[in-house]
Amino acid sequence: MKKILSAFLILLNLVIFAQDGIKFEDSDFKTILAKAKKENKLIFLDAYTTWCGPCKLMAKNVFTLKSVGEHYNANFVNAKIDMEKGEGIDIAKKYDVKVFPTYLFIDGDGKLVHRTVGYVPEKEFIQFAKDASDPAKRVDALKQKFEQGEKDPEFLKNLIMLTAFTDTDYAGKVFERYMSAKSAQPLDANDMQMLFMLLKNTEGAAYKIFKDKKADILKFMPEKSYEQTDKSLKINTVMKKVYNEDSKTFDENKFVEGTKDLLTKNEAINYLNKVKAGKALKEKDMATYEKLMLQTYQDYTSFDSNELNSAAWNFFENVSNKSSLETALQWALESVKKSENSANTDTLANLYNKLGDKTNAKAWAEKAIEIAKKNGEDASETQKLLDSLK
Repeated sequence: MKKILSAFLILLNLVIFAQDGIKFEDSDFKTILAKAKKENKLIFLDAYTTWCGPCKLMAKNVFTLKSVGEHYNANFVNAKIDMEKGEGIDIAKKYDVKVFPTYLFIDGDGKLVHRTVGYVPEKEFIQFAKDASDPAKRVDALKQKFEQGEKDPEFLKNLIMLTAFTDTDYAGKVFERYMSAKSAQPLDANDMQMLFMLLKNTEGAAYKIFKDKKADILKFMPEKSYEQTDKSLKINTVMKKVYNEDSKTFDENKFVEGTKDLLTKNEAINYLNKVKAGKALKEKDMATYEKLMLQTYQDYTSFDSNELNSAAWNFFENVSNKSSLETALQWALESVKKSENSANTDTLANLYNKLGDKTNAKAWAEKAIEIAKKNGEDASETQKLLDSLK
């Protein structure tokens, strides 16, 4: 019996170990800081929000990996904190967290030593942790090296990737130096990735490169897409000028006037409403969000399939009003009518289910799974919905 029990415990430990990913602390940030200081470790902080898609994917696909868990559990005190709840709100302000997910490495005294953002695959995520543990590879050290005149292209690319989402102006300066060193060479795929990460409006070095290197860029994208991107950047520049940071309001008249060569008056108002709706959603002002979205998509047949599906899905996730959900259902049906795919058929299934129409929910879930399998796409979430309907 003892041998059987011993074998069982060994087997149980092996199973538990095999399932280990990152083990996150279940305590407040003050306690986590104290533990990090006592153990002389850095804190790895996953700064997330509940609505962030890449946050969910990291939690599902990367944090759960054995290799990731082994490295992070051995070297860091790990924490996950929602940046829109409780102490997370103050933490977001203190460490200037504006993009999600953001990954912060903080010492026991609360000093930020390294950071990055976004969805990061397994190998890169482990390497990022190794860099955080090496003072010579942390962002501050790299910035100091840049200020001293470092021109190595690989060094500059790494620094751009680390700062692009947290300090766009600084990353733009780095990118400018990187591009000046290869001015006679055409842009490659990596250059394109960095450029489009940095393009926010028509101000700064990134936009100048975007215009100067048009011939190179057109090798990677159709001219129509290039012109649409240029138009969007010009609109963003106007948007930046009409937004009042203190009052958190937009000057609608100034925006309509500033974009008159780019948009009709109705297009300008719709564009501004979508921006306002996005801010309302982020701030959890659901009444304002719902009202603005309904106004924006009143003439929903004029929008493309992808945009309609995105709007319908956001309503499914965030709105409970039946009549509004029925409107979102019409958006999803129009999306499918224009271009049927696994994403918008899945949206339809979920909306029908939320509205209590199990028959249509099941039919569209089956359709979504059929399309996904045909295209080699993951249909696991739709399958869960279908299973719940049986």
